[in-house]
Amino acid sequence: MKAPTFLEGVAVALAASLLGAASFAVLSALLPAALVLRVEIALIGLGYVIYLLRRSRERIGRITSLGVWALAAIAIWLGAPSLTTYIVGHVGLVWIVRSLYHYSSVLAALTDLGLGALGLIAALWAATVSHSVFLSLWCFFLVQALFAAIPKRLPRKPAGEPRTPDPEDRFQRAHRTAEAALRKLTTSH
Repeated sequence: MKAPTFLEGVAVALAASLLGAASFAVLSALLPAALVLRVEIALIGLGYVIYLLRRSRERIGRITSLGVWALAAIAIWLGAPSLTTYIVGHVGLVWIVRSLYHYSSVLAALTDLGLGALGLIAALWAATVSHSVFLSLWCFFLVQALFAAIPKRLPRKPAGEPRTPDPEDRFQRAHRTAEAALRKLTTSH
């Protein structure tokens, strides 16, 4: 499976924005806007987490991750006094899932955390300027589409310094050497 691309992220951003804005327009006519926003944030967050899990090469722990996400979403629903805290909690959940399933270094995960914060700032700006659910979601998810540009593993040392061999490569070399020695011992007798 290919890694997610920026254009795929743009398509996800467009779909989330259109669905979110349309459902908000319909539901806010029937229910209080604050309740509709909370429900929408949870449902869009769930949809995005499912997308992230499906696009990950990692197959282990998906059901557990969804279960933990659901429990955390319920805890955020019950414990978040303000809409801002609620939104930050859900962005944090997305960050955790993306970090666990799409990155293999702490530096890459921290870069993604910055991307989540930047997306929140863009969404807040769009909400303040336009009062549009569509534009707020569009700005947030458009910034999130950039996660495809973050390498799975960011190098720890500057580019000019020689890298130490990967421990797994050293293990593979040692394993091959041990197998060769064992074959040599078994065929010489």
